[in-house]
Amino acid sequence: MISRRLLLALPALIAAPRLAAQSRWDAVAAEAATFDQLHAVMIAQNGQTVLARRVRGPALDRVANVKSVSKTLVATLTGTAINRGEIGGLDATLGDLAPRLVPAGADPRVARLTVENLVTMQAGLERTSGGEYGAWVSSPNWVADALSRPFVAEPGTRMLYSTGSYHVLGALLSAVTGQSLLALARDRLGAPLDMPFAPWVADPQGRYLGGNDMATTPGGLLRFAEAIRSGGGGVVSRGWVEDSFRPRTRSPYSGLDYGLGWFRGRAGGTRFALARGYGGQVVAVVPDLALSVVITSDPTLPARSEGYFGQLMTLLAEEILPAARAA
Repeated sequence: MISRRLLLALPALIAAPRLAAQSRWDAVAAEAATFDQLHAVMIAQNGQTVLARRVRGPALDRVANVKSVSKTLVATLTGTAINRGEIGGLDATLGDLAPRLVPAGADPRVARLTVENLVTMQAGLERTSGGEYGAWVSSPNWVADALSRPFVAEPGTRMLYSTGSYHVLGALLSAVTGQSLLALARDRLGAPLDMPFAPWVADPQGRYLGGNDMATTPGGLLRFAEAIRSGGGGVVSRGWVEDSFRPRTRSPYSGLDYGLGWFRGRAGGTRFALARGYGGQVVAVVPDLALSVVITSDPTLPARSEGYFGQLMTLLAEEILPAARAA
């Protein structure tokens, strides 16, 4: 027979693990709040939201500029097009899929660029990011400008981080689906994930910028991360997710491996997939811990590996992952 003393103690015994877990996530939130650039942090584990904290900036239900996290979203839209048969596969070429995008007089290698070359940023063309970004977005035709730049590497040989590659990819998606990138995002990510998308920057031809400046909510990003973490969540196939996480190249800046729109890293023996945007926009997916993490930050300030982005990676490695392992 259970003693009366034990019966009286049961509620506290049952509540203790839950309170301890919440204390760990509160500690994560407290540490995150010390970062001047950080706006919000949201975390889900085992399908439940365990932390949703706004420190500053837009409310959690308001759209925020996710900067180059857009590249991961466009990569996922590419996966939906392959799953639906609108693109034959990663080896399909620009010349076969969207020949009108190839500028007159372009190097013959341009038409032979594959979807994989674009989505892994191994097109080999001179970059349009960094110091070249301003000149590129000042050009009269962003697709033509990106594809008319000289080859500085053979396609498929190394990663050249370039938003232009993703803008071409977004234009290709529009060509094969007949929908704008905004419409595709709203239809294939927004509707199934309750993930709102506000209109963002478009080029002079009216094509929405592929690979930068998409605007959605932290909560929408968390639902996106959870869909990917669970194997696609009905948005994209499990096979695409698994293929996306397979490293194909490596960033010369962060040293992280790169798959199909996802960086890949390891902390304390735990592998994670990472979407990263200027200013400290982060989406991390950790399947082994059933964990998804979203961080939004001031999109106007830099976040370098030796600075704020490095702090975020330390937060992930030394605070978030240990809290998840202890759960």
